[in-house]
Amino acid sequence: MTSRDAIAVPDDDFQLLMSVLPAALKAAVRDLPPGEVLEVVMDLGRPPEARLTSRVVRLSETPITREDLAHVLAQVGTVSEDNRAGIERTLHRVSAIRNRQGKVVGLTLRVGRAIYGTIDMLKDLIASGLNILLLGRPGVGKTTKLREVARVLADDLGKRVMVVDTSNEIGGDGDIPHPGIGGARRMQVSRPDRQHDVMIEAVENHMPEAIIVDEIGTSAEASAARTIAERGVQLVATAHGNTLENLVLNPTLSDLVGGVHTVTLSDEEARRRRTQKTINERRAPPTFDVVVEMVSRDEVLVHRDTAQSVDRLLAGENVGGERRQLVEGEVEVKEEPQSVAPLPVRSSELPATAASRAAPRRSGGAQPGLRQGTTRVYAHAASRDLLERVLRDLGPDARVVGRLENADVILTLRSRANDPKLRKISEKTGARVLAIKRNSSSEMRRVLRDVFLIAEGVDEEQVREAVAEAEHAIQRVLSESVVVPLAPRPPRLRKLQHRLVSRYHLETVSHGSEPQRHLIIYPLGALVDIPRDQQDMEGEEGVEGMA
Repeated sequence: MTSRDAIAVPDDDFQLLMSVLPAALKAAVRDLPPGEVLEVVMDLGRPPEARLTSRVVRLSETPITREDLAHVLAQVGTVSEDNRAGIERTLHRVSAIRNRQGKVVGLTLRVGRAIYGTIDMLKDLIASGLNILLLGRPGVGKTTKLREVARVLADDLGKRVMVVDTSNEIGGDGDIPHPGIGGARRMQVSRPDRQHDVMIEAVENHMPEAIIVDEIGTSAEASAARTIAERGVQLVATAHGNTLENLVLNPTLSDLVGGVHTVTLSDEEARRRRTQKTINERRAPPTFDVVVEMVSRDEVLVHRDTAQSVDRLLAGENVGGERRQLVEGEVEVKEEPQSVAPLPVRSSELPATAASRAAPRRSGGAQPGLRQGTTRVYAHAASRDLLERVLRDLGPDARVVGRLENADVILTLRSRANDPKLRKISEKTGARVLAIKRNSSSEMRRVLRDVFLIAEGVDEEQVREAVAEAEHAIQRVLSESVVVPLAPRPPRLRKLQHRLVSRYHLETVSHGSEPQRHLIIYPLGALVDIPRDQQDMEGEEGVEGMA
């Protein structure tokens, strides 16, 4: 690491874990490299296995018996209500699997290690006094980093630190905490459902300057975390979820990052913002100032301003962040790009275009100015399976949703397009309603090609160029209220540009003859002053029409 080499748990700690195994397994485990062993798995009637960092090793061909399980359980602490036990004065964890009668039929012996220097990537954040939330998949090292955070805060920074240790994973089993947490104090939790009570008790009774909590997973714990933050105590915790987006979409834990609520705008405000009337916004200031996504043990993505990151996420923009990697003992920091806010347009009316659909596969990135994010499509009185197949075939950034209220685009039969419930919900949410004549793949393809600006039979590079040109022109018309002509394009590309312009509530006219025929974009209402016979437009049955 930058300040010191990583120092793992002493080898005699590993020997303590091996000592609880049946004699036949001890020799097999002893032959493995101690630093690579993650856990030993013992399931009734199956051969035992050791899971290493890069492989799985079968320890014996003899299946595990009930006597083997009983031998291990007799040497570890009492198995608690959360089916976990430990070995006193170590960080190892023994987790039980029970059958329907409550008898243990499987054990997972997980190796616990205190590794010093693992938070060098985050040391500046820890010293800042800000509330920090660690996210990541199981096994990525959240608890290991949390243990090191407790030690650094207590020993290196001299703070009064209290660890709320629900499963004794941070401070180890037994009444005396493991040296891995340094001078931090530890409060054990009698039952998992009392963790929130102990969190509040720690603040009220022991005057800590920092509190460490592992695995916030309920609304009560999220509420307790907010209470701690409001009392001026630094809070460092982990939560279930791989990314910030997972957390925002989790109704139980979204309060940790400010929560999300639905706001209905007035007609005037919706027109001004060019958004749908019903939008999602952050409800309150986030509990945690900083969110750290743990990509791997040596790579993290830091969101320094949680409020700003959540706002960008809800607006459909790239969140960005600060990517930190440990490379050959040095911390490398790289800023992740943030997408530029798209042109003001109804989000339900501007899905990803053919250009953005092709960009990730061919050019490595989306085009500037296009809306990022997945368009949600609902099949109303139409075949959902057929819709999913057509979307897979066309390839836009879209997915089928199961609730009408969640849709950006609603696909329905023409005979059902005036359904009162459908119209009421579409008016409330701003979702776009698309009608098809019959429930067929050809009809769906026709409508969805228009919606997603897919010009089949045209080179993707030409599509990207035509879309980029139209978007640049739209920007000028909106900001300067000027008339902007576009370059000559083939009919299919002119039609695609027509569709894009129409979504910004501007007007277009086609001028000239092939192959020099091109579009001209006018500000809204500008065509009123132009005589109808001078408006060179193609009829409704032609390739193009008025936007």
